[in-house]
Amino acid sequence: MPRHGPALLLVPLGSIAAVASAQPARATESLVPVFSIAKSENKNQVQYVVRVDQQCAPVGPNPVSAYWRMLERGATQTAPILSREVRAYGLASQVLDSTSGRVRVVLKALPDRTLVVTALRASDGQCHALATMPIAGAPAYLFNVYVHIRWYGVDYVLLQGWSMDRSRVLREKLKM
Repeated sequence: MPRHGPALLLVPLGSIAAVASAQPARATESLVPVFSIAKSENKNQVQYVVRVDQQCAPVGPNPVSAYWRMLERGATQTAPILSREVRAYGLASQVLDSTSGRVRVVLKALPDRTLVVTALRASDGQCHALATMPIAGAPAYLFNVYVHIRWYGVDYVLLQGWSMDRSRVLREKLKM
């Protein structure tokens, strides 16, 4: 199905099913990539981001959101997550712990796996974000989710992340 408009429109993907646009990032805020979902049917990806302030702290009650990177149309082309796609790519919940600055996130498609999103200032001076979750029975830094589509639904989901010591990539295939 064609998507319209090159503008980035963020969609807060909380427990509501309706699609609404997020407020554009203020000059004192930025959107930091956390992880992406790729799928077998085309090159487009869902990019998850966290909205942070100048101190790299998550902003607002729902700082994590997602949008489509329309790579088949060009490297900078984006589109919103549509209401019919929220079940697959939306967030079941997100809770910001203002003390630690971490956001606990549950994806609708993986309700038994909680991600913890942490934003921090790295040695390059930029804000970076990490999502940790169990992969293959061990805690890991999630960097990619791959969805293999079959004719009538999802065949499997492949979770990929770095081990906590970053010495190896962990993978787990979830049959759906």
